Amino acid sequence: MTTFIDLLRHGETENSHRYCGSTNHPLTQLGWTQMWNAIENKPRQWQHIITSPLARCADFAQALGQQYAIPVKQNALIQEIHFGDWEDQSAAQLMETDPDTLSLFWHNPLNYPPPNGEHLLDFETRVLSAWSAIQQQFSGQKILLITHSGVIRIIICHIQQHPIERLLEFEVNHAEMKHVSIELKEYSQTKILSDSQV
Repeated sequence: MTTFIDLLRHGETENSHRYCGSTNHPLTQLGWTQMWNAIENKPRQWQHIITSPLARCADFAQALGQQYAIPVKQNALIQEIHFGDWEDQSAAQLMETDPDTLSLFWHNPLNYPPPNGEHLLDFETRVLSAWSAIQQQFSGQKILLITHSGVIRIIICHIQQHPIERLLEFEVNHAEMKHVSIELKEYSQTKILSDSQV
């Protein structure tokens, strides 16, 4: 029995150039277009849509679910990491006010989290808790997860056994989709599929 989970990052937002973990900016018109383009020719295959509750994910999830009669469920555990004092600030701003801390974060976000932000280990724990529960609840089905770049990076690190302090090595663009298959036999095998394998 195989479970297929597609991981879709939200499209462009009004403040895409800022650290907006928990800041709730909606999609721009381009962001909506990016999302519809990302799922073109795919919607009828999904049996459930699970989305972050933030508007940049949830608004599109609701629209997609209504159009194709797919059940939609919000899950706060797949919300983006909270950036603390950096919320709604750009890297350019932070380079002027706190360049050393920002540089340390870029090189090792595990040991140097944003001031008053969510620690990466706590973020990993909640994301992987949701990831495990989703696999159990929707075993053998085809699921669409609409979420954020940080969440997708945590899942990729988990699947590939990649150190989470190096999660920024994975690029996840706006409205980019990653395909995951989970085979449940005598042992569980999880792999990320390329578009040609889907």
